[in-house]
Amino acid sequence: MEREMTANASQSLTCNNGSESRIDPYGFERHHDFESYKEMMNEYVAVLNRRSMRWSKLLQEKPHVEKNLTGTSNQHTTVLFWCLLMLVCLCDVTIKCVLEVKRYVRKGVPNEHRARIWMAASGAQERLESNPAYYQSLLAMEHDAKLKETIHIDMHRTFPDNVLFKSRAEPSLQRALYNVLLAYGHHNKAVGYCQGMNFIAGYLIIITKDEEKSFWLMDALLGRMLPDYYSPAMLGLKTDQEVLGELVKAKAPAVGQLMAQYPGIWTLVVSRWFICLFIDVLPIETVLRVWDCIFYEGSKVLFRVALTLIIHNQPEILRARSLPDVCECFKQITCGAFTLDCHTFMQKIFTEPGSLSMATIDKLREKCRQRILEEESGHP
Repeated sequence: MEREMTANASQSLTCNNGSESRIDPYGFERHHDFESYKEMMNEYVAVLNRRSMRWSKLLQEKPHVEKNLTGTSNQHTTVLFWCLLMLVCLCDVTIKCVLEVKRYVRKGVPNEHRARIWMAASGAQERLESNPAYYQSLLAMEHDAKLKETIHIDMHRTFPDNVLFKSRAEPSLQRALYNVLLAYGHHNKAVGYCQGMNFIAGYLIIITKDEEKSFWLMDALLGRMLPDYYSPAMLGLKTDQEVLGELVKAKAPAVGQLMAQYPGIWTLVVSRWFICLFIDVLPIETVLRVWDCIFYEGSKVLFRVALTLIIHNQPEILRARSLPDVCECFKQITCGAFTLDCHTFMQKIFTEPGSLSMATIDKLREKCRQRILEEESGHP
C-alpha cells in the first residue's frame, strides 16, 4: 500500500532551470514564492535538525509497551501509547512523560516521525491493529456508483500544482487518494464524500505514504475529532464557526463588534479554514505543525489558530469598511511572513489567545448548536 514520493520532492527543495516549476519537499510547485519559502527553510532547517535529534532520543529512551490488540499477536506501540496507557494508572513518572511529549509535539514533529506520532496520538494505530483487514475489505466490496462518480470528479481538482498527484506521475498518488476516499465513503455512509475531504486525504497520504494509515487517520479526524463537519447538514462546522464568533467577542471585542454588523459573516470568512483544516489557507509547513497539535490535543487547536490570526491582525481587520473589505482582509491575514515562519507562529497560538479550555469550548458548542437548531427549525 505504500506510495513512495519521488526522491527530489521528498528529500530536498528542487529548483529547475528555465521556465520549469520549483518544487518543495512535498511535491508542490511554487511558482511565485519559492525564494521566500527557500529563505525560510534555510533558517528553519536548524530547528528541524534539533527537533529530529531530540525526538529520536526520546523515542529510543522510552520503553515500548507490548500491547495485545488482536488477541493473537503483540504489537509494539509508540511512546505516546505508553504515556497515555500508563496515565490511567496515575503514575507521576508518566504524567511527566505526557507533559514532555506534549511540549515536544507543540515544538513540531519531524517528518520522519509524523506518521507514527499521528497514528499513536489519534488512536488510529489502535483502530488499525484492531481491524487488520477492514480497509482492504472496503476496497473489495461492490462500490456505490454515485460515490465513485463524485470522487472521480474531484480527482483532477486535488492539488493540481503537486507533481505527485498528476495523472502522469509515476507513481501517481491519485490512485491512493481515490482508494482512501472510496473506502471512507463506504465506512462512513452518513458522510459518504464531501468536498474538502480530498485535500485532507491528500495531505495524509503525502505524510504517511500509506493508504491504510491515511484511512484510519481520516476516521480519527472526521469521525471523532471533528464530528458533523462533513455530514449533509454540516452542523458541527456551523457550530464551530459560531463558537469562534463567541470567542472573538470575548478576546477581541472590537473585532466582535465589527463582525456583528454582518449576519452570517463567519461562514463567509472561516468555513474554508475549518473544513480544510487550513490546507491552502496557511503555508504547508505551518499546516503540518498545526496538525501535529490537532492529532495530540484535539479540535481546540483550530480555535487557537483562528484566534491568533484574528488577534494578531486586529488593526488591519478594524480598518475594513464594508463586507467585501472584511472578506478580503481575512484572505490576506493568512499570508505573509507571520504565517510562513511556522515555528514562531506556533509559539504564538499558545500565547496570544490566552487560556482556552476544552470545557469552555464544549459549553459554547452546546449553546451555539442549540441556537442553530432553533433557527433552522423556525422555533425560538
